Amino acid sequence: MTSATESQLASAVLMIRPARFHSNPLTAASNRFQGKLDASEAQQQAAALREFDRLAEALVTAGIHVVVIDDTMEPPTPDSIFPNNWISFHGDGTVVLYPMEAANRRTERRPDIIDSLAREHAFHVSRIIDLTAHEQHGQYLEGTGSLVLDRTHRVAYACLSSRTDLDVLGDFAQQLDYEVMAFDAVDRDGIPVYHTNVLMSVGESLAVICDESIARDEQREAVLRSLRDTGHDVVSLTCEQMEAFAGNMLELRTESGSRLFAMSVRARRSLTDDQLAMIDAKGEIVSAPIDCIEDSSGGSVRCMLAEIHLPKASEQRTV
Repeated sequence: MTSATESQLASAVLMIRPARFHSNPLTAASNRFQGKLDASEAQQQAAALREFDRLAEALVTAGIHVVVIDDTMEPPTPDSIFPNNWISFHGDGTVVLYPMEAANRRTERRPDIIDSLAREHAFHVSRIIDLTAHEQHGQYLEGTGSLVLDRTHRVAYACLSSRTDLDVLGDFAQQLDYEVMAFDAVDRDGIPVYHTNVLMSVGESLAVICDESIARDEQREAVLRSLRDTGHDVVSLTCEQMEAFAGNMLELRTESGSRLFAMSVRARRSLTDDQLAMIDAKGEIVSAPIDCIEDSSGGSVRCMLAEIHLPKASEQRTV
């Protein structure tokens, strides 16, 4: 069982440097945020590399331990830049592998990356929970895209969609000892929001959420109550801000102990002065321009970061 005292904030993140980035046709039907850039695959890849390197550099400069692993040319994985959808790392050494809706995203799962974290970066892996068998039944749960985790209070927030299945949520919750807070969320056109981390982010004492996208009043009230009952100040976003990826931010802790919020420049610019003040009061904002990545693939900064909560091998503890 995962430790009930797991920290909410990670100081290390995994990033996958893309090799063949472009808008993925197999995810377009469920992701209305993607496919907004008219450029060749080669142009998308070149722009994504520049944006990736700039974001990674900004995080390192701010004091985050960034583990960068290069993607491989084969098999082609246009969305490999978003590792948080296929893997998550937990404070007791648990690694979880997730079922993915798009067939060409399933090949992003690379055991060698887990081995590298242990062998080359001295992280301790105690067990691997593999949920991918659910793919055989057409059931999916795309990591911390589908799940927004309050790790400290053991709450998993999840908006249901074709990529976030209630049965797999139950499997995750049972194996990792989480309470599930499931709800329905839609965009301005009434289309289900494809990933929970597009509409909300839960940090240590601040939550950012597009609560107006939650379709049912009772679900909206329950989610907001849960956030406040767990000690979070809440920043409410509009649907327009959600579409600018303002909900797709991630709070991290630097190696020196200070807090920061990683987000894109587009997300930061969409926030009001009052919203920025609430975030600034909790930690520094670190942003980088990733317009090509956002427009091509419909994901933003949080999607690019798989937080590494694994203990260091020298810090193994009995749970």
